[in-house]
Amino acid sequence: MSSSRLSAVLLAGTAATLTFNVSSFAAEQQEGATQVPQRSIPEITVEAEAINDFRVRQSGLGKLTEVIRDTPQSISTVSKEVLEQRNITNLNDAFRNVPGITLGASEFNWQGNNPNIRGFNSRSDMFLDGMRDFGMYFRDPFNTEQIEVLQGPASMVFGRGSTGGVVNSVSKQAHLSPHIFGSVNIGTNNVKRVAADINEPLPELGEGAAIRLNAMGHDGEVAGRDGGEQQRWGMGGSLALGLGSPTRLVVNYLHQSNDDIPDYGLPWFGTEVAQVPRNNFYGFNSDYQKAQADIITAKGDHEFNEDLLLHTQLRYGHYSRENRITEPQIAAAVGTPLANVTVNRNVFSGFATETFLQGQVDLNANLQTGSIEHKIVTGLEAGRERSNPWFGFAQGVPGTSLLTPATNAFFISTGTPPNLIADTTSNGLGAYVLDTVKINEMFQVVGGVRWDSFRVNYGATRYVAATGVFTGAERIVHKDSEFSFKAGVIFKPVEEGTIYASFGNSFNPSAETLTFVTAARGAFPTPNAFLEPEKNKNYEVGAKWDLLGGGLTATAAIFRIVKENARVPNPATPGFNALGGTQRAQGFEIGLTGKLTEDWQLTTGYVYLDGEVTKTPLTAAGAPVAGAPPVGAPLPYAPKNAFSLWTSYLITPEIQIGGGSQYVAKRYAQNTAPIRSVPGYWTFDAMVQYNWSEHLTFKVNLTNLTDKYFYDALHQQHVVPGAGRTAMFAINVNY
Repeated sequence: MSSSRLSAVLLAGTAATLTFNVSSFAAEQQEGATQVPQRSIPEITVEAEAINDFRVRQSGLGKLTEVIRDTPQSISTVSKEVLEQRNITNLNDAFRNVPGITLGASEFNWQGNNPNIRGFNSRSDMFLDGMRDFGMYFRDPFNTEQIEVLQGPASMVFGRGSTGGVVNSVSKQAHLSPHIFGSVNIGTNNVKRVAADINEPLPELGEGAAIRLNAMGHDGEVAGRDGGEQQRWGMGGSLALGLGSPTRLVVNYLHQSNDDIPDYGLPWFGTEVAQVPRNNFYGFNSDYQKAQADIITAKGDHEFNEDLLLHTQLRYGHYSRENRITEPQIAAAVGTPLANVTVNRNVFSGFATETFLQGQVDLNANLQTGSIEHKIVTGLEAGRERSNPWFGFAQGVPGTSLLTPATNAFFISTGTPPNLIADTTSNGLGAYVLDTVKINEMFQVVGGVRWDSFRVNYGATRYVAATGVFTGAERIVHKDSEFSFKAGVIFKPVEEGTIYASFGNSFNPSAETLTFVTAARGAFPTPNAFLEPEKNKNYEVGAKWDLLGGGLTATAAIFRIVKENARVPNPATPGFNALGGTQRAQGFEIGLTGKLTEDWQLTTGYVYLDGEVTKTPLTAAGAPVAGAPPVGAPLPYAPKNAFSLWTSYLITPEIQIGGGSQYVAKRYAQNTAPIRSVPGYWTFDAMVQYNWSEHLTFKVNLTNLTDKYFYDALHQQHVVPGAGRTAMFAINVNY
């Protein structure tokens, strides 16, 4: 392959072993000539990085000892190559490559990324390098190597949460190969972005020392929207010592600051989104949403021998946020002419600080009992988290017209008294053991158990929303102790293929998100305060197969998730909930990722999801209790059909093209009266890259080519439209 063609692709970041068997040879001889003696050349094994590949072969989670193909669970990945080809600049856009994920809009007591996986909310199931990343901020992947979505309940691996699955982002790590990468992006809607990635060995600190620095600055608006702005900067650092040796230490640091004008989109009008132009913005240009994340992680590894590894990891995270956000709401009766409708501006202000401190210790051991091999991971986690938000609603804010909102109006208010000031501290402890048993070349069994203790100390002071008059204080101390399990059976008829069946469960404590408050509006209710955790079970049967000589991986899975004791309104005690409902999500998914030819790459997937309520509390008359979804109601945010595709082709060593699409079927934002839903949609994207030289490339990305007006992120009270047609031009320098 020429150097020009090599420069057309970027390293995917996963190691692949290439083995060359060079057999002895004999020279061609004319009839009757003496045969040249054969020469025996030994087998040579070369370690190299896979080039130009959409696939991620090895998870960044140390608790998963096998490659992704041999792990009995659905794992969707977004590789470095896909992130770069699609010029993805925020985590929400990365999620569009995973058809099992839909987006929820932000709400007053939760900001930042809000994914839903297989029909269940996963906003508190965000992980960074295998440890929880609790912060409420919109994540930029400038320091991300790959993104992994592990689908289905998995508390055995992650502790609390993970009903539908978890998102794990893998940070860029220091390594021993020097490189310099820089990128400048200019796009429609005043988008300006710069990024840099520099890695350098540091032999002066000893053999195996290296440092890596990443930096990003981003400023821009959203195509098709007259309000809202995204402004952020970040830096990431990784210092590694002892790479390639039995004892290694890596220290990672991530900082990201956001200073945005928040966009809460459009209001509902009855059961439908108000039928107004996509660009209508009902907030104020002076609204703000500021967030900052600082995360430092130290990881140490010591290999006693090839069969025994001690892994330790310690993290401290500090997150802060401050905001004033306008949510549009309509009080007019359905049927009122749109020109006569006034939008009420529900303006919320708040600030908070969250801290996270956790340590993990894992011992990985390879054992042999007779002819049976064991790969055992056992460990301990302990941590402390804290959140102390302040909430208040602005009083006396004037409304605006539904059809012609006054976006440039000055913010007017008679004051923003406090409504709720809370302070929550949690202490968590988890112990686990996981064993992968290799019976022979064809059969493996996986089994694991974990115990978690989650203790929460919640305190809050309450005030009258309109006046700020003190009304009382409350304190709740609650502790949950739960066991979680994981089991799987793996059948490998050939080395390239895996067939599996697995079971896993998870639990959701009432204070999973470090608060007992369930809605940041009205009286800030705490109806779940004294409930035991919800319980979830996942059953899955699937297959993962390498095709085309190992260049393409096909996956398929049938799954069923059951939430056995969902929180629902308590018919005996109004205002409180009970564990009396059942929710079920089942379906199947298929996917293809890899190379169709040396120059043609593909990643695509389809998910069919049937999610519904199968049990709900009833009144004496046999009707659902007020506020409870009826039996047969669909799960919110869960489309029955979802599809994603991205493919690229290297036409010549200098020119590469790409294209993709996404389909999301009808979704429900609310499955209780009034039932609210949005229609499905298709979007299409394209990319062209020109390799000017070995070190310089030019790229154009076009998203939403048809300028489709669609509803992207949903909430029961508002809906955020997706971006319109967008163009991004990038200049990339790589040495």
